[in-house]
Amino acid sequence: MISSADSKTGTGVHSLVECLCFAGILFGWASLVFVLKSDGYFSNLCVNSTVNETTTKDCTKQDEQLSIIFTIASFLNNFLTLPNGFIFDHFGTMVTRLLGISVYTTGTLLIAFSNAALSVLLYPALPLIAVGGILFLITNIQVGNLFGSHRSTVITLCNGAFDSSSAVFLIVKLLYQDGVSLRYSLIFLSCCSAIHLIRTFLLMPRRHIPFPLPENYTYGLRCGSAQTSSESEKVGGKVHKGNIQNYEATETLANKDKSTKTNNPDMPERSFKSCVLSWLFLWHLLWLSLMQLRHYLFIGTLNPFLNRLTAGDPDLVSTYTNAFAFTQLCGILCAPWNGLIMDRNKNKPRENGQSESEADQKATILSLCVTVVQCVLFSLCAAIPVLPLQYLTFVLQVLNRSFLYGGNAAFISVAFPPAHFGKLYGTVMALSAVVSLLQYPCFAIINGPLHGDPFAVNVALTILSCLAFIHPIYVYLRCRRQAAQRAKAEKTTCS
Repeated sequence: MISSADSKTGTGVHSLVECLCFAGILFGWASLVFVLKSDGYFSNLCVNSTVNETTTKDCTKQDEQLSIIFTIASFLNNFLTLPNGFIFDHFGTMVTRLLGISVYTTGTLLIAFSNAALSVLLYPALPLIAVGGILFLITNIQVGNLFGSHRSTVITLCNGAFDSSSAVFLIVKLLYQDGVSLRYSLIFLSCCSAIHLIRTFLLMPRRHIPFPLPENYTYGLRCGSAQTSSESEKVGGKVHKGNIQNYEATETLANKDKSTKTNNPDMPERSFKSCVLSWLFLWHLLWLSLMQLRHYLFIGTLNPFLNRLTAGDPDLVSTYTNAFAFTQLCGILCAPWNGLIMDRNKNKPRENGQSESEADQKATILSLCVTVVQCVLFSLCAAIPVLPLQYLTFVLQVLNRSFLYGGNAAFISVAFPPAHFGKLYGTVMALSAVVSLLQYPCFAIINGPLHGDPFAVNVALTILSCLAFIHPIYVYLRCRRQAAQRAKAEKTTCS
């Protein structure tokens, strides 16, 4: 039996480990591309070209195919979060995780048994890995509910671990360079699904972890020594046979508590539709979409970008690819800073008459602003075609990405009703995925009219990133308006 009182630290640790080792490996794409090119994936698309009487190999079409695969995978990674969020809210943790394990394992096996002649298998494989990883993240984010006032910190930590997991493909690359084939590395990742199954059945709740957390809340499974396989327990309105007792009843009561005795009495009355159609949600969507597009284009085009800056030197490309992947490991170290900013501001004394939800939203303003500033700086560095400067670009990229996704999940968790978290998180990720499809036309423009020079596109995206400041400004003005309305109401009451 797992209790929030005596085992929440252990629960948080194994959730972080899962996110760190498996959830976001798609975003180690730059490292995987190096291996795929070395193994000859889509190499039949490379052609010999003559420039100034010098014959060189033009692999633009190969880069284009690999870019399409990443575009599709990153799009589905976000877009399918919408139905995944509904599945999580409706069916609970166990069903969601079993679905995630199935698609994730299928994806890793497809890569394991692909080769240069079967390069087309990458098209379904990468999206399946992406979707399975995001399902792991969704089910682990709720662990933050166990930590009360440190909830935002834990949520951002899970997202940071998700970012850092992109370094898994760096390990695959390094093993490949030491003689371990891509096939064996991916078969190992497939076998790790046994660990996910153990967590699903023994260490995770069947339904959800509620927030606020009821007193003496427990979840999970425990072996009953006095029970036999013929015994049955009616729990939460269902009959479960065997020597395992499920604490579904506790969760059901907790969910009722959450909707009737929440600290945010204004929030349960809001419908899912009213949340999605609110300006608060729409500006948050803009905030996420613009910065996410910038990150996806950078990751998807990093390999050809480095090839351009290094004049095609494979050793230099490998060195900078490794440097980029190593910085991704720092995502788990960067993400908690964002959560600490939010939690510190939330712990400040509330104004008279201010609800908890209003105080929580006000606490996010600084975090939202800092995230946009980081993105603009990262985009500026990426736009300057100086090779050594890219080390700073890598640092700013991982810092900003950690703030972006951790802040996104934390903001939704505090600004909207907990009952709609999965659906709203899925909706914002799905809609932002539609915007992220613009990375492919950007890539086409770079390879076409711009002849491989991304400078103009990078400058345009830097300017677009500045529009994300609208969101924190709106939240600030909204909080001021709410404070003015309270003051006016208090004045009316006194008179």
